[in-house]
Parts: sequence; structure tokens; C-alpha cells
Amino acid sequence: MKRIAIDRIAIDRIAIDRIAIDRIAIDMDETIADAVGKHITLYNEAFGAAIHRDQLVGFGIRGAIPEEHHAAAEAMVHSGAFFADLDVIPESQAVIHDLQAKFEVFITSSAMEVPSSFAAKFTWLERHFPFIPSSHIVFCGDKSILAADYLIDDTPRHFKHFRGEGILFSAPHNRSVQGFRRVESWLDVRKMFL
Repeated sequence: MKRIAIDRIAIDRIAIDRIAIDRIAIDMDETIADAVGKHITLYNEAFGAAIHRDQLVGFGIRGAIPEEHHAAAEAMVHSGAFFADLDVIPESQAVIHDLQAKFEVFITSSAMEVPSSFAAKFTWLERHFPFIPSSHIVFCGDKSILAADYLIDDTPRHFKHFRGEGILFSAPHNRSVQGFRRVESWLDVRKMFL
């Protein structure tokens, strides 16, 4: 009698696994929100500079500015308001909306790097991605805690201990990174998953 019960449980688990859908975790900054664009604009306004995105290839803004400006440039990001009005990365809204038909989608941010960003990031997501339930927004420090099949992120260090597959979203700072499947845009994400 016990053997029959165990076999039935095993069969039920197999049935559940067959209907389970994959999870996709999607980073926020430089994947769906253009933080670098705003950072460049603020820096240029503050220092009368003319930095542009193509000067950041292989590194972030710190690599393109004088060392004496590093602290001021970093402080710009640590303002709670910095994340409130970022531009949306083109096509991200439509593709993520469509992904939800086939996948369980989570938006994730390593917001612990800038704890003052929580409220602004959450409000930004509510405004631009209202179809993502708040239960599917994850603010964390170490993204290895994410239980997802895929992580779409511009920062490859988040893939190191992630148990699923890291998909590298192209950004100036990661142009030379290899070893991961790469997408150049949200249209590439659409081709990959839909």
C-alpha cells in the first residue's frame, strides 16, 4: 500500500513539472531603464563636459572622466531622485508584456547598492510596467538568490553564482565581455524567447 502512495506522488510531481513554466528575471538599470543616459546628462550639465555613450565602451562613466570628478559623479547616482525619471529602454515594455504569456517574469534590481533608490525604482516600475505585479519585483544585493531559469542583465558579475542561464544585455561597459549569450536589444530578446 505504501509503494502505491509513493508512486502516485511521483506521478503527480511529474505532471506538475510538465505544466510549470520557466522563469525569467530581468535586471532594471541599463536593461529596461536608461541609467547611463541620465548619468551622462547630469555629469555633462554639472561639469560642462560633452561625454557620450560611445566613450564608455569597456567601462562605466568613471573610466571616461577625470579622477577628481569620481566622487561627484558617484554622488549623482546616490540621490534618491536619480532613478525617478529614467528613460525606458526601447521595446522593453512590449517585449516583457509579451513574455508574460509564456514565462513567469520578475523584475530584479541589486538595489542594495543604492538603498535610497527603492522608492523611486518601485514608483518608476509602477508607472512604466504596470502589468508587472508588485509580487514579481525583487530588490536584492546578490542575484544568486534568484530562483529563475534565465537572468537578463547587463552586469556579468551577477551570473557568477546564478543557477540559471545568464543572458548578457549589451551596454557600453560590457562590450568586451564574452562567455554568455548576448542580446543587443529587446528585439533580440523577442527573437530568443518568443
